[in-house]
Amino acid sequence: MKTPFNKPYFTGKEPFYVAQCAYSGELSGNGMYTQKCHEFFELRYGFKKALLTSSCSDALEMAALLGEVEPGDQVIMPSYTFVSTANAFALRGAEIVFADIGKEIPNIDPDKLEGLITEKTKALVVVHYAGLAVDMDRIMEIAERHNLFVVEDAAHAIDSYYKDRPLGSIGHVGTFSFHETKNIIAGEGGLLTINDESLIERAEILWEKGTNRAAFSRGEVEKYEWVDLGSSYLPPDMIAAFLYAQLQHLDEIQEKRLHIWEKYNEELAATKDKGLIYYPDIPSYATQNGNMFYFLAKTEKERSKILEYLKQNGILAVFHYLPLHESKYYIDKHDGRDLPNTREYSSRIVRLPFYAELADSEIEVISDRVRSIV
Repeated sequence: MKTPFNKPYFTGKEPFYVAQCAYSGELSGNGMYTQKCHEFFELRYGFKKALLTSSCSDALEMAALLGEVEPGDQVIMPSYTFVSTANAFALRGAEIVFADIGKEIPNIDPDKLEGLITEKTKALVVVHYAGLAVDMDRIMEIAERHNLFVVEDAAHAIDSYYKDRPLGSIGHVGTFSFHETKNIIAGEGGLLTINDESLIERAEILWEKGTNRAAFSRGEVEKYEWVDLGSSYLPPDMIAAFLYAQLQHLDEIQEKRLHIWEKYNEELAATKDKGLIYYPDIPSYATQNGNMFYFLAKTEKERSKILEYLKQNGILAVFHYLPLHESKYYIDKHDGRDLPNTREYSSRIVRLPFYAELADSEIEVISDRVRSIV
């Protein structure tokens, strides 16, 4: 394979910081590099509290606990998302109510929400797909009117904004991923952001296995003990050390990735204008953060031909999520509503190779192959 779909980007500082962490003898969670990462996120984006987690899945599980989701509660979210979004709330015994995405942008459609809200609805989870913001003013207005807990699944959305507000800073809590396919990576790893100050104390307790150890380490209590539910959600400090090296080069990484997105757009805009492929324009309220570049083929059959043709030409392009409401696990639990836009995106999407070291010449070849097959 000549052009992979993804290739992790390294700044060069990662081995030094990881070795420094190892030689320090402080390998467990909430060490020096964890604190450096927390400070970075809180200062740069204004999150009221940032807590590193072992994965975005862990951050979502913490969000479900903070939202006090219990058996019998209903949680509304898009079906077009990764399974972790739903798993976190299903593990609490919630009934997942899947909403359709928009026809033009694959984010949850605010127009579809009012009819799904019942007296059992506890939370609303939005996913900023490909780093493109959901219309958060509408989401928060609906949530406030119905007293709903709002979770921003911002796994794709680091350094992306809604009307000058960082994604992950608008809902009650936000979650991020540092998986190796994301803009900023740590192999695995995630982040929980808390924007409601009343949730901060409990978030730290959940994060530290249900104990008040974080307060103890700051000298706020005389001993630490089990005070609530929780789990071991914090990552080893070596993961934080790796991540901190990435964060120090965030602007450089983002510049590279934004250039790649713009180059793809430049190469394929005419093909889009001819109606041969489709991908969304950036709404006036949003920014794009260079998370991925994708387009929709005209049909599922054409999508399969495109993927196979690119593969034959040494280019690994991929599709993305299968609809969760049609999954083997949940299909018998779904209420039977058709979600046509979810189905269309799932069956027609093509994600092109995207990583920080992808050269302009490679993008030109990939784009030429796309033009020739469509």
